[in-house]
Amino acid sequence: MLARVQSYLLEGIDALPCEVEVDLNESDSRREMIVGLPDASVKESIERVKAALTNSGFSLPWGNLLINLAPADVRKEGNVYDLPIAIGQLMVLGSVPTGVITPKTPKAAQRPALQQTEALDPRQYLFAGELALDGRLRPIKGAIALAALAKSRGLRGVFVPADNAPEASVVPDIEVIGVRTLAEAVGMLCGRLEPAIQPPLDIAAMLRSAPAPIDFVEVRGQESVKRALTIAAAGGHNILMLGPAGTGKTMMAKALPGILPPLTADEAIDITRIYSAAGMLPPGQGLISTRPVRTPHHTASSPAIVGGGVVPRPGEISLAHHGVLFLDELAEFPRVVLETLRQPMEDHVVTIARAHAALKFPASFQLVAAMNPTPKGDLTPGEVGRREMERYLSKISGPLLDRIDIHVEAPAVPFTQLAKAKPGTTTAMMRERVNIARARQRARQGHTPNCRLSGKLLDQFAPLSDEAQALLGQALTEMGLSARAYDKIRRVARTIADVDECDSVRIEHIAEAVSYRLLDRKV
Repeated sequence: MLARVQSYLLEGIDALPCEVEVDLNESDSRREMIVGLPDASVKESIERVKAALTNSGFSLPWGNLLINLAPADVRKEGNVYDLPIAIGQLMVLGSVPTGVITPKTPKAAQRPALQQTEALDPRQYLFAGELALDGRLRPIKGAIALAALAKSRGLRGVFVPADNAPEASVVPDIEVIGVRTLAEAVGMLCGRLEPAIQPPLDIAAMLRSAPAPIDFVEVRGQESVKRALTIAAAGGHNILMLGPAGTGKTMMAKALPGILPPLTADEAIDITRIYSAAGMLPPGQGLISTRPVRTPHHTASSPAIVGGGVVPRPGEISLAHHGVLFLDELAEFPRVVLETLRQPMEDHVVTIARAHAALKFPASFQLVAAMNPTPKGDLTPGEVGRREMERYLSKISGPLLDRIDIHVEAPAVPFTQLAKAKPGTTTAMMRERVNIARARQRARQGHTPNCRLSGKLLDQFAPLSDEAQALLGQALTEMGLSARAYDKIRRVARTIADVDECDSVRIEHIAEAVSYRLLDRKV
């Protein structure tokens, strides 16, 4: 007796089809075996399934039981195969029907309610879930990828743990059936229970700007840094804040989420896929609706930052996809770790190469970094202080600094500014400028932010007057800037013009953009 149940395997953040074959040969002895390159957690699923079937009131198959996970040449990891293995065993026993044909509809919302006597065809669904010993279903990783796989294969829907149902329902036009126990899943397949079809998420209603714990009005002084952060948020530019300890750099970085624009629906789904594959999506949460802000400690390793491990998983730069990666005390990070950021900052994707495969994780993040001028935290006046600062800055390579669009100094705030009652620029004021600039970008160039303009697009949307071109040429010659810095200055100038609501890039915009190459003048 042979049964086939469709499931999936997770490769990076994408789901690939995996067929669970259950073969039972009746004999006087009883033996179970699972093949198809299973890891330890998959091998242990035989015992979990056995206990779950018994404690849920089902009979166990007697004889030689062989479970194959196809394709056999790809390693299977995780806890997702408990439910399909249990369903397969019940199918060979006849407890779950195998040949019922039900009409397929294009949209779950248009499908009429099932009658109590109507059974479901298991061949039209993908199954995944971890079983507790009492038959309860526990959450899994990658449920949104599972639903996307079912849709791409033209199947009717998916059976997933109830905690994963909101996440899988992000994928439209697919039936997402959330189940809490093995007995409930069997009852739905046999027509004894009405399937609990998860309603589609209203993605547009969920998207919003991230609430920031700090308002920029709480930061006294530093108006020039607030201006630079406004420009960085408006164009998606990388930014480095340099200044003595206690000048508010970390405080302003924490306030930055309050001025970032809301996510689009596609961006929110991309982020949710990453967090789901990493197992970091809270149970019951269907969508990451705000831009992520990741703040790894400076002791983090290269695999923790860019991703990796024996089983490759997303790193901090992928978890910050469409969001912010904040590196505090940048110079304290190991140089080998910082150098791994160079390629993802240019390509917006990171490739994790292993002997059997190479996986790609998205990594379109905005880098926000902060650092002191010296290890002591302050700057000694004179030549001694300058040499000490150059020595400390040398821990960061020139090519990495070249990839940071904006370098801005956060000087010590004098007592008069700390003590005055007059508030400075607020988060609401900065957010309004960012939204105006982003709206101008969308109207001019679609969803491509200014930080991604290159080649012909940059020439088309950021043409320079003769005076502005002459100033930029003089700055490049005197400061010894690279060709990459040349393009970055033009992109930043285009954003400054958008913030100032100017259609053309003027000489004053180029001058301000050049002033943000602070470290190019010091190293």
